[in-house]
Amino acid sequence: MADPDPVRDELEIRNVVAQLALLADAGELEDYVQLFTEDAHWDMPGGPRRGHEQIRQGGLDRRAAGTAGPGSASRHLVSTTAVRLQGDCAVAESYWQFFTQTLTSPTLQAMGHYRDTLVRTVVGWRVSCREITVG
Repeated sequence: MADPDPVRDELEIRNVVAQLALLADAGELEDYVQLFTEDAHWDMPGGPRRGHEQIRQGGLDRRAAGTAGPGSASRHLVSTTAVRLQGDCAVAESYWQFFTQTLTSPTLQAMGHYRDTLVRTVVGWRVSCREITVG
């Protein structure tokens, strides 16, 4: 692991949050899952997910339903991200918006708040817990 550098750490964390949104919309699901720790908690309305397998399955379900992923014409927008570093742990809080029908008439489908807890690993920062609230 690299020596802690608060500026570099914050940029890496912001990029993890951004990559999650980009990969949810148009990327490989395996790349998305790898941004979480093996034992990650993913909590949102509709039920929690625990670990890579359940997080992957949630992504597969959304893609099968056509609500997210490649070809769905949906987009996750993340903004107003604040990062608090505490050694090898961090919390990133962001607002999110989820748009559908982006090819014809973009429609705001939902919006809310992410509270991501991240940990420094040998491969970089990874999300250990993502809490999603709507509204």
